[in-house]
Order: sequence, then C-alpha cells, then structure tokens
Amino acid sequence: MRSSPLPRMSRRGRVTIGVLIGVFVLFTLLGWGVNAWTDWLWFNEVRYTQVFTGVLATRLLLFLVVGVGMALIVAGNLWLAYRLRPRMRPHSAEQATLERYRMLLSPRLGTWIALAAAVVGLFAGLSAQSRWSQWLLFRNGGDFGVKDPEFGIDVGFYVFQLPFWRYLLGVGFTAVVLSLLGALAVHYIFGGVRLQGVGDRMTNAARAHLSSLVAFFVLLKAVAYVLDRRAMLLEYNDSAKLYGAGYADVNALLPAKEILAWISVLVALAIIVFSNAVMRNLVWPGISLALLGVSAVAIGGIYPWAVQTFEVKPSARDKEAPYIERSIKATRTAFGLEGTKTTPYAASNLVPPASLATDTSVVQNIRLLDPQLVSETYTQLQQVRGFYDFGSKLDIDRYSVKDKTSDYVVGVREINYGELTDQQSNWINRHTVYTHGYGLVAAPANQVVCGGQPYFVSGFLGEKAQEACSSPAEEIPAQQPRIYYGERMEPGDYAIVGQNGDRNVEFDRPTSTGGEQYYTYSGEGGVKIGSFPRRLLYSIKEQEPNFLLSEAVNENSKLLYVRNPRDRVEKVAPFLTLDGDPYPAVVNGRVLWIIDGYTTAATYPYAERVNLQAETADELTGRGTFQLARENVNYIRNSVKATVDAYDGTVKLYSYDDTDPVLKAWNKAFGGDLVLPKGDIPAELAEHFRYPADMFKVQRNLLTKFHVTDPGDFYSGQDFWQVPNVPDAPDSGQKQPPYYLFTQFPGQEGPRFQLTSAVTPNGRQNLAALVSGSYVDGKPQLEVLELPDQTRISGPTQVHQQMTNNGDIRQQLNLLSSNQAQVQYGNLLSLPFADGMLYVEPVYVKSSNQDAYPLLQKVLLSYGDGGSYVVLANNLNDGIKQLVEQGKRAPNNNPPPSTDDNETPTPTPTPTPTGGDNNTPPATGELAQAAARVQTAISEVKAAQASGDFERYGRALKALDEAMSAFQQAQSAAGGSGNPAPSGSASPPAPTSPAPTPSG
Repeated sequence: MRSSPLPRMSRRGRVTIGVLIGVFVLFTLLGWGVNAWTDWLWFNEVRYTQVFTGVLATRLLLFLVVGVGMALIVAGNLWLAYRLRPRMRPHSAEQATLERYRMLLSPRLGTWIALAAAVVGLFAGLSAQSRWSQWLLFRNGGDFGVKDPEFGIDVGFYVFQLPFWRYLLGVGFTAVVLSLLGALAVHYIFGGVRLQGVGDRMTNAARAHLSSLVAFFVLLKAVAYVLDRRAMLLEYNDSAKLYGAGYADVNALLPAKEILAWISVLVALAIIVFSNAVMRNLVWPGISLALLGVSAVAIGGIYPWAVQTFEVKPSARDKEAPYIERSIKATRTAFGLEGTKTTPYAASNLVPPASLATDTSVVQNIRLLDPQLVSETYTQLQQVRGFYDFGSKLDIDRYSVKDKTSDYVVGVREINYGELTDQQSNWINRHTVYTHGYGLVAAPANQVVCGGQPYFVSGFLGEKAQEACSSPAEEIPAQQPRIYYGERMEPGDYAIVGQNGDRNVEFDRPTSTGGEQYYTYSGEGGVKIGSFPRRLLYSIKEQEPNFLLSEAVNENSKLLYVRNPRDRVEKVAPFLTLDGDPYPAVVNGRVLWIIDGYTTAATYPYAERVNLQAETADELTGRGTFQLARENVNYIRNSVKATVDAYDGTVKLYSYDDTDPVLKAWNKAFGGDLVLPKGDIPAELAEHFRYPADMFKVQRNLLTKFHVTDPGDFYSGQDFWQVPNVPDAPDSGQKQPPYYLFTQFPGQEGPRFQLTSAVTPNGRQNLAALVSGSYVDGKPQLEVLELPDQTRISGPTQVHQQMTNNGDIRQQLNLLSSNQAQVQYGNLLSLPFADGMLYVEPVYVKSSNQDAYPLLQKVLLSYGDGGSYVVLANNLNDGIKQLVEQGKRAPNNNPPPSTDDNETPTPTPTPTPTGGDNNTPPATGELAQAAARVQTAISEVKAAQASGDFERYGRALKALDEAMSAFQQAQSAAGGSGNPAPSGSASPPAPTSPAPTPSG
C-alpha cells in the first residue's frame, strides 16, 4: 500500500477550519450587506438611487466579467497544459522527485485548477470593479469638438477611451503572463518540460502551447506600441519643460514605435512558425525575441536619444517652438484660460487723487473685515452657548439690503460636538438633544461699530437683536434658520429626531428670558428608523445597542447622517471634485450650502498637468477650507453648482457649464437627469454664485506662466510671474490667498463680486499684475490687469513692510501691541484706482485675556508705489482723507521720488521761505546734528542693502526712521527752517529677498 505524500488532516481539523472560514465569510457578507442596505436607504432619502444602483451594477459587472474572464483564461491554459502532458516519461531522478507532486495533484486536479483560477479571478475582479468610472466614461463619452495637433484625433478619445483601453491591455498582459507561468509549471510537473535527462527538453505539444502564449504576449506588445504613440502626447517633454510630445518624440520616437509595432508582429509570427512548423525548437524564436529587445533599445532608445542630444539641445528654442506653442494652446483651452481678458495698466499715478474722497464704486466697498480673523469675534459675541461654533474661517457673500448691494461676512452658528461638556456628551444628549445649530449670522464687510466689532444684521436668537451694536431687526431673514447639516459635522455625528410623546426634546436656542426653547424636527430629511428591523440594522452599522434599548428611539424617529454638506454632495456625485470652501447663503428664506463641483480629466493631450492639492494650498488650507485630494489633472471645468439645504439636507445638482463633454458623459451614465439643466437655477440662487476659489487658484497659478503666448518668450521664462507669500509672514512659505471683493476694476462697467489676487515677477517682489475672476451674464470671466515690465510699484510683501516700517506708524503700532495685546493684520487689498494703486490693510488688536477676540482698531493705507504716501488711521474714511491731504501737499503735486530695487532714497529738499526771502540759511545746532544723523543712517541703509545682511538691513531701517523722526522734531523746534528735509517716508524698498520687519 502506497503511503500518502503529505499527512492527511483529521476530520476535526477540517471541520474547525471550515467553521472559521464560514464565520469569516458570514461576518464579511453581513458587514457588506448592512453597508449596502443603509446606503440604499440613504440614497432613497436624498432621491438619488440611480447613483447607488448605477455604481453598484457597474462594479458587479466589471467584477464578474473581468474576474470570470481572467479565471477562465488561466484555468483553460492550466487544463490544456495537463491535457498535453506526455503519456510516457523517461526515468530520471528529476521525474522521481516530481512523482509525489503528481500523486497529490492528479486525484483532484480539477479542484486545484478551479481554486487557483478563483484566486486569480477574485483579485482581478476586485481590481476591475475599482475602474467603474473609467468604464462609464468609456461607454458614455462623446467628442470634444477639438482635435489633437499631431494625429488629428478628437480629444474625446484621449479623455474617454484611452484610459480604459490601456487598462484592458494591462489585463491582457496579466492574463498571458499568469497563464504562461502556470502552464510552464504544469508542463514541468507532468513531464512536458524537463531540465534533466536525454533527448528533447520539451515535448512538441508543450512547445506549441508555450510558444503560442509567448507569441500572444508579443502581439499585445505591438498593440501597446500603437497605444503608446497616442499616449506620447500626454508625456512630459523635459526639453521644453512642458507636457506633450516634443521635437525628438515626434521626429524620432513616434516613427520608432511604429517600426517596433511591425517588428513585434513579425516576431510573433516567427515564434509560431519556427517553433512548430520549420525547425521545431526554441533557438530561432529566442533569436527573434532577442532581436526585438535589441530593436527596442536601438530604435526606441538610442536613436531618439541621439536626435535629442545632437539635434535638439544645440537649438532647443527653435526646434521646440512649434511644440511649445501646442502646449500653450492646449493648456489655455483645457483650463479655461483662452478667454482671459488682459488689459494694460500703467499704474503711473503715484499721488493720491482728490477723487478718492468722493468715490462710490471702489472706496465705499472696501472690505475691512477679514473672514479668518473675525471668526473668533463671531464666536465670542454670537456664540451664546459653549457648544456653538462658527469654524476657523467665515465666508464672503453679497446681499442687497435696502436697495444697496454689499459684501457681507457670513457664518453659520453650528453645533460643535467636540465642545460639549462631559455631562452633555452622553449618548442621549449628543444624538437626540443637541441636534442642530441656529441662524446665519452676517455683518457688512466694510463696517465696524462699538470699538471695532462687526455690525451684526442677521442670525439673532430671538425676534429682535438684544445687543446695542447690532441692527434692531433681521436684515437677512431666514424663515427656517435651524442648521441640521453643516461643516462642523464629522462622520459619526448622527442625529435622531422625531417627537417622543407630547414634548419637544431637541434643544433649539436660549430665550431672552434666560430659559431654553426646545423643538421637534419637522423636515422631510432623514431615514425612518421606527421599525424594529431598521433599528436593528442601524444598531449593527453604528455598533450602538441604544438604537434597540433607548426609549428616545420610537416609531416617529428619523436618523440624520452624512451631515457635512461637502460629504453629502460627494456621496451623491462621486465623479465630481469638490471645492474646498463651501459657503452658506439665505435663498428664499432658507439657508443653503453652496458647493462648487469640478469635472476633471488627466489625459488631455499637450495640456499642463497639475496636482490639485499642491496648487490650491495656501495660508487658509485646513483653516476653514478643506484640503483637496492629491489628484493630478490637466483639464478642469466648474461644471456643477450643488446646494444642500441646511435644514432637511436636500441635495440638488445644477449644471453650470452645459458645454462640458465630461459632465454630459456623467449625466448620460446615470440616466440623463442626474444634473438639472442650467435653466432650472432659481434667479435668487444665482445671485449668490461666486467664482470658485480652488479653480481660481489653479488658473491663477497657470497664468503666471501661460500668460506668455510666444513660444520663444515662454522658453526663456523671463516674463513669468509668481504668487507672493503672505505679506505679514513672508518667511512662512505660505501663499497669499485670493480674496473676494465687491468692487469695480478699470474697464469694468460697474462693481462686481470678484475673486482677486496680486502676482509679482518671478524672483522679485514688485507688482506684476492683478488677476480677477468673476461672473458676467452667468459666464466665468478671467481678467488680468498687467503692469509694465519696468514698473516700480511695490507688491504685497513690500507694501506691508514699507507701511509697517514707517517711523510714525511703527511707533503707533508699538503702542497698540504690548504684553497684554498683540497686533494682527487682515487681508492686504491691492486696488487699482485712478491709474494708480491703493493698498488697504486692516489692523486688529487682540487682548491676551482669556476668551479675548480681535477688534478692528486701525486701518493702514498707502497709495502709489507703496511707500510714498502711507497713513495709519482710526477708520477708512479718515485714512482716505489723510491720503488726499498728503497728495495735495506734494510739491507741484508730484510725489516724492520713488526708488527701484537697487536704489536707496535720498531726502529731497523742501524749501521753507522766511519772510519774503527764498534763500534758506544753513542749519545750525540740533537741526544740523539731526540732518547729519539722517545722512549717516542713509549711508548705513545703503551699506546693509549691498551686503545682503537682512538683520543689519532691518536695524538700519529702524535707525533711519528714528533719525527722520528726530530731524522732523528738530525742524519743528527750529520753526520750520533748515536744510534739506525728507518728505514723506524715507523707508527704502525692500531688497529682492524679503527683509525681516524690525521690531521695537
């Protein structure tokens, strides 16, 4: 009797393993089933079940088709290898060793083959189901109406077809390689392939089988070469530092890949013919494969390298010019830059004009409240209860109140579950009592009261405002002010609502009498959980027995979950990339969250590829704005405006770009009515649409390079711009965020609500241009106010340093800051006005006391080049008046001489007549000493600037300001007579790298 080659497992052991596997499968299926069922209930609540069924059906289809297909291919080749085994095997030590494995496999060979194929099919199916989005676009995508510049193929092929074709090619390679390895193993075990012994090492049947698989692999390689020719238009061109095929690619690599494709076909035929019909060995097939490898290296590697090295590099500017032009055009089209309106702006007026005092389109709309800083103020003044929160950053919107449109800083009073006390944090309170926030709180962005506080006009907890520093009644009334869905909600922050008996149990708001008002949710949102099966279902999902045990859950109960508006839209429209800054608005009496949705692609030929996370990061990322995923894209459209009702959670998707082919494909994939047409957008809602921040950042960053449309100039890179760092913290490395303004720029017919950003020349700090984005007649409009290349107008970082380093202003700022308080700077606004530049920066003071909040105390203003005319005023109106007065006092109405980056200002003489004599006597005594001190300080500034020592430069600036102040005091004491007196501020411009702001 033959002994078993392997020990046989006991019956108890087999039963134990079977039970463990069964329990694992049961819990896996139970968890999947619970999630699927609750997801269906949630999608049914929001009335988007077509998304749930469409995605689920597509995933299952791909899983089954690819998984079963891969399993059948592998199993078929394993079975064929077994069927082709030799009946007679020569005796050898090798075959004797393999005999024990044949004895193990042969009795249950079908089971082993099925098991191996099932494992392969499982992993292949799991990989395939994640490609559901590629498949839906492949099936439903259309044309872009734009052809690529090399092959003349519609861009739709690259966006919709190419990604899935490349995936299928990868599946084919995987199937062939696994089949080849598996078949080789079976042939070896059963004697079709031998490593020892006399005679042939491979039977004819095994050779035919394995060579056919190798030939099929080579044929797939030919297909890969064909697809690679198309994909080359997406690759990075290192010579031009752009994406898309360059000179060497088009003239060397493209022909090489075509030749290699034909060579691959010939090699595949040679492998089959020479292996099975002519020589019946593997010598010539091996030679064919070696020749293919040599050809790939020589034709596909060495030849393109030689063209690049000896033909392109010596004259890259001329050789790459046509391909740089292709990339510029494609990038501007793919990112919506082709319609950018560029207007020259001389900014030649350096004197504050008198019209500043009477202007109604720019000055009156200047925003003073910084949404980031005043969030603490809102929380302290409008919080009322410790668990209310406004987040770390508020939002900017505009409203028409009393027939006047202005921008407002708005925030929603939400529940912050992290601020509940231990007593309040038990399960009953957390999920059934503290269920919602209350009110949208708004304040005009250009107005402060009561010592620097915002002037609140909405979101009051009672019928009338109780504070004297607020409007007497709601100016932006909301008929339903309760906030059940908000940005402060985390995934586990669900609420159970519904009346329990005859009393209301949800905390609503405190009353004016000191009591508390309670409420019962009456909206349509939420999943009904009154029945026992539903309670059991969600008890399993949330792993919470109170769904079954608590009396707070009754037959009237509803469950509200997925309460963050951004998460809610992302679940309804998983194909959209969502903007990181949702914002609330009161529309027809209801509080709606508005979220911008983007359709993106990563395969637009010749377009620049950017990383969304990197391009949208700035000072505010993570401080009230969501960080975008690390997604590489080269096409983007703001194609969808989504809204979420803050009370009942209703989600609506509106098409905002009806021409976008990607949105059309997605809408078609989900039945054609997933996204509402643009014509269905209510007019009241459209009034609150704003240019999306993250898309603007991407476009602004691209415009720093792609505003240059001449290929030669682009290659040299001399006219490139950059986004400046945060003005009051330039060493932080964080980019200055764009800011929303309701204002009018030159060339615009009236004030617009627009997103604006300043840019500077690459490697320098003076102002290069202002970029703005706004909506004109419901369509996005990018505009660029471009300053001359030779401009000396300061950029944001320089302006902040020049204003805060001014001697008089520095003294006042030092008085504001002390051990008990700190100065905080708001948005530095760069505003074009009267052919010049007006800069406004609010100054906040925050006490070091506990629960202190920032108050707007001063306003910094500057006009011209940033340092000639500077004031620190108590309010905007006073500051404008002071600027105008400074302009009137300028000699001959001309400003003091401005300086460039390499010059240090020299004080200009200001003659002071004595009686009727225009001759000024020489300075004597203290006045002469003060003048000498000024000259010494100026010399030190020049020396420090030349040395590049920033610390020394800061000390020199401080000494110069002190010397100037001493000179002015000595001059006043001498009765206004004396020798040269500096006019204005003598602070020189900062060097090319930001100098630190001197303290003290």
